[in-house]
Amino acid sequence: MALYEHVLIARQDISPQQAEQLNEDMKTLIEGLGGHFAKIEYWGLRNLTYRIKKNRKGHYSLIAIDAPATAVKEMERQLSINEDVLRYLTVRVEELDLELSPVLARRDRDRSDRPDRPERGDRPDRGDRPREDFAPA
Repeated sequence: MALYEHVLIARQDISPQQAEQLNEDMKTLIEGLGGHFAKIEYWGLRNLTYRIKKNRKGHYSLIAIDAPATAVKEMERQLSINEDVLRYLTVRVEELDLELSPVLARRDRDRSDRPDRPERGDRPDRGDRPREDFAPA
């Protein structure tokens, strides 16, 4: 069996639960045809670089697949029929990267950094410091 990475963009009008259900449907299809999913990452609703079918946003998912080519071909056929799918891309890879993708790793890192940063209202007043650019005449 071959290894694939698959990115799927679904319409912005569907709910996150429907987007994840679409991933589960693809998982069921692939497993029924003799393959298996190594990981599924739902990236959430993200802005598109350009409009696709009048949509400015889309639900992104990254899927790592270990399956025969016929199963991937059938999955792509099903996705091309589905009206909720804007775009998909399947790429054959040498080995699957099972670590957290850079998109989710950055999101987790940003969330962990936030509590340490002071908010604008928490910053000390700068009024007691003399202005450096002011020179008395």
